[in-house]
Amino acid sequence: MAGPGDITSLLEECSRGDERAVDRLFPLVYNTLRSMARRRLLQERRDHTLNPTALVHEAYLKLIDQRNTSWQNRAHLFAIAAQAMRRILINYAEGRLAQKRGGGGAVVTLNDELIGQVRRAEELLALDEALERLEALSPRQAAVVE
Repeated sequence: MAGPGDITSLLEECSRGDERAVDRLFPLVYNTLRSMARRRLLQERRDHTLNPTALVHEAYLKLIDQRNTSWQNRAHLFAIAAQAMRRILINYAEGRLAQKRGGGGAVVTLNDELIGQVRRAEELLALDEALERLEALSPRQAAVVE
């Protein structure tokens, strides 16, 4: 098991551009990063598409991509890793709420039974009228509903 001094030494080597140090660093910090990711994901929705392993790997890729970072010590690494994980989760949340993905609207499962229940002419006419009003407000939303 590597101690804090070993990690700090490797971080100093990484700061000097030693790519081999990066390869030696990951196994030493992996378990701590995974614990951090697990705790972060416990605060997220249950059906999150990221798991702790994926979050660690995404965060680590962001960390090693920071070539101009002058790593101070292991605490500095873990603080930056926590920020990277938070940023990744925020980006996922923003993507989930993006307009192209429904803008946070309720997810509705359509099936043939529900569609088959709309048989009365009045209901169909009312639906058509509502779609026309929606199209006047937002053609894109009307196309999605249609």
